[in-house]
Amino acid sequence: MKKSIYSWALYDWANSAFATTVMAGFFPIFFAQYWSNPEDLSISTFYLGLGNSVASIIVVLLAPILGAIADRGTYKKRFLVFFAFLGILMTAGLALISQGMWQIALLTYVIATVGFSGANIFYDSLLPAVSNKDNVDYVSGLGYALGYIGGGILIVINFLMITYPSFFGFADSVEGIKWSFISVALWWAIFSIPILLFVKEPKYHKAETSLQTIKSGFKQLKNTFNEIRHLKVVFTFLIAYWLYIDGVDTTVRMAADFGITLGFDSTTIMGALVLVQFIAFFATLFYVKFADKIGIKNAIYFAISAYMVIILSGYFVTEAWHFYVIAGMIGCFQGGIQTLSRSLYARIIPENKSAQFFGFFNMWGKFAAVIGPLLMGSVTLILSNIIDDQVLSARIGLQSIMILFILGALVLSKVNVSEGEKIAKEYL
Repeated sequence: MKKSIYSWALYDWANSAFATTVMAGFFPIFFAQYWSNPEDLSISTFYLGLGNSVASIIVVLLAPILGAIADRGTYKKRFLVFFAFLGILMTAGLALISQGMWQIALLTYVIATVGFSGANIFYDSLLPAVSNKDNVDYVSGLGYALGYIGGGILIVINFLMITYPSFFGFADSVEGIKWSFISVALWWAIFSIPILLFVKEPKYHKAETSLQTIKSGFKQLKNTFNEIRHLKVVFTFLIAYWLYIDGVDTTVRMAADFGITLGFDSTTIMGALVLVQFIAFFATLFYVKFADKIGIKNAIYFAISAYMVIILSGYFVTEAWHFYVIAGMIGCFQGGIQTLSRSLYARIIPENKSAQFFGFFNMWGKFAAVIGPLLMGSVTLILSNIIDDQVLSARIGLQSIMILFILGALVLSKVNVSEGEKIAKEYL
């Protein structure tokens, strides 16, 4: 059992390199300063937000359908491999794109993000297969914790690659960044191997042909819509999660772009990202213990409140040390709110329908990510045209996502976890 747990959690170590080095770190910086127009950062912010939103829409459309098919045909690991390979291939492809080709860079990034997010659907859906009610919080937290430390280690190496390019045999920092994209692809591929070898996928349905599986998957998708609509606890939690996780994802995806707009150099931004990773490793494991003491819902409430303070504080950032303080605060709560949300959801869904229900879980999360980056990017762009102040526009644009945390907390108050666990058992 321990081998399967660690093999499952190690995939978070593998793919978090994309989330840190590419999504949160180098792509926003490289997109603004190399591929796009560094003279008009509000335009760059808008297109970066648009790209993230488009990727999320694609996952929204695919997630529930593929989740249903995966459950019927025992295809979780096969779909995980397909999407992970897509993400790995596109990530490596970023290294081949020349300066000024922002359209191709954005398209490649969108496809890579689809691969990353799509694979996560089936990674998350395997959580019930390697855990039980007693250890699901720990196992979920272990995955996020390993993800933070793994992503943190690689981003430190990547940071050194662009800071001291000659030491690594690179002509300049641009070549260092391009090789960083390749290193992420290799890291992701190598550390994905254990989950494929040592995690056994449960089989809940009789064998079917491929065509039967697809037909059954679509039929099951329709049934799942009806089930979730009538499973009040699951439905209510999905709405709450949809709202508050949007703010979390937007913070991660747009933080580097926000720092660029404020005038911070890449060294400051990369340093802040590294700080987030290593604080989050320890904080995530601590937060699981903290949740045991105060309850899983209260712990999520606490994290939402902390994020509201973080967003508000972002308006007043003027110095590099302010940026580091904000990064440290994010590190304290990011892993906690993610892992507890995932483990709470795993508690209230039927285990034998985990892929399709986690398809909806990821769908809602990614649908929220459609709104957040686009909202922040649009507000920033509109205000910059009105007040002709890119920095002030960015500060106000950041505040626009505050409402999502508030609404998320209000809806979460309606979720009865005990009732959800009881109903989930009746489906087995």
